[in-house]
Amino acid sequence: MAAAIKSRLAPLPARPRAAAAELPALAGADFIDLADFTPAQFTALLDWAAALRRHPKRYGRLLAGRGLAMIFEKPSLRTRVTFDVAMQTMGGYAVFLDFTDSPLGEREDIADVAHNLELWLDAIVARTFEHASICELARAARVPVINGLSDASHPCQALADFLSLRLLFPGFRAPARKSGRLKLAYVGDGNNTLHSLLEAAALTGIEMSVATPPGYEPAVAVWARAQRLAAATGARLTVGNDIAAAVRGAHAVYTDTWASMGQEAEATRRARDFAGYQITAAVMAQAAPGARFMHCLPAHRGQEVAAEVIDSPASIVYLQAENRLHAQKAVLASLLGAVPGARATAKSS
Repeated sequence: MAAAIKSRLAPLPARPRAAAAELPALAGADFIDLADFTPAQFTALLDWAAALRRHPKRYGRLLAGRGLAMIFEKPSLRTRVTFDVAMQTMGGYAVFLDFTDSPLGEREDIADVAHNLELWLDAIVARTFEHASICELARAARVPVINGLSDASHPCQALADFLSLRLLFPGFRAPARKSGRLKLAYVGDGNNTLHSLLEAAALTGIEMSVATPPGYEPAVAVWARAQRLAAATGARLTVGNDIAAAVRGAHAVYTDTWASMGQEAEATRRARDFAGYQITAAVMAQAAPGARFMHCLPAHRGQEVAAEVIDSPASIVYLQAENRLHAQKAVLASLLGAVPGARATAKSS
C-alpha cells in the first residue's frame, strides 16, 4: 500500500513557498484553533510541513536546545509520540507530564502551572478534556501553547489530514470557484475532529459535506465560524443527515469513532443512534472513483467503519498518522521562530 500511495503524491516544493511572507508572524503565537489563522498562514503551514516531510535532515537542528512540555490528561499514541519525535529530530527535547490521574487545574492552578513551565521550557502542548483549560493555559503562559486535542477541537490532526490530501490530490490547490475542486465528505459524530476539519476546509476553499445522525451536528458556534471563513475563500460547506448526499462525488470519505474519550457512558446509546452511519464498501462506492478513506484513529473495525474499508488499498489512515509528525514539526518550528527568516518573540501578556 505504501508504494501505491507514494506513486500518487503530487510534486511538492523543496522549500516552503509562503514561509518567508507568512510564518514569521506566527513566532510566539499559540496554536489553539485553526480559525485563529488566515488562509495564507494555513497554506504556509502546509507548505512548511511538506518541506519538512521531504527534507527532514536539512532541518535537523532547527530546535537545538529547545524544550517542550507535554501535558496529557488523556491517553495518546500519535499525538504524544509525534510531538516527542518532532522535538528530538529537530534537535530539541520533550518532557512528558502525566495529568491522567489529576486533571489540569485540580492540584495546582492552571496559571501557576503555566508560569512554572515557562521558566524552564520553550513551548507547551496540552491534551485536555476541557477546551477552556487549554485557553486558560495559553492566556497565562508567555511561551506558545499548542492544542493537542480538547473536547472542542483537534487542529493538529486536521493540519496533518490536509497535508495528506494535498499530497494525494494535485488539484487540491486549485481555486475554489473552478469546477472539479476537491470534495471531502465526513460521516459520523459532530465532534472535535469535525470542528477542525470544517475550519481547515473553509481556510483552503474546498468543498466539504457532512452527514451526522440527527442531534449530533457540529456545534453552532463552530459552524458559524467556519461559514464566515468560507465566505472569504469560496469554500462550500454543507451539513445534513443524508449519507448518500454527503459522499456523492467525494474524493475522500472521513469518519471518526462514535464515542470519544470521556463519552464511554454514552456508548450504548451512540451505537444505536449511529447504526446507519457506518462506512462500508457500499458507501465508498457512492463516492468518486478512486475515493480515499480517512480516519484519525484509533478506529473500531465493525463499528464506524467496516474492516474491508479501513484495511483496503483505498485507506490512507497510516499516511495521515505519518503526517502527524511533519505537521507537528511545522507548528513547533513556526511558533518557536525557527522558520528561516523568522525570529522568536515572547507573547504579550
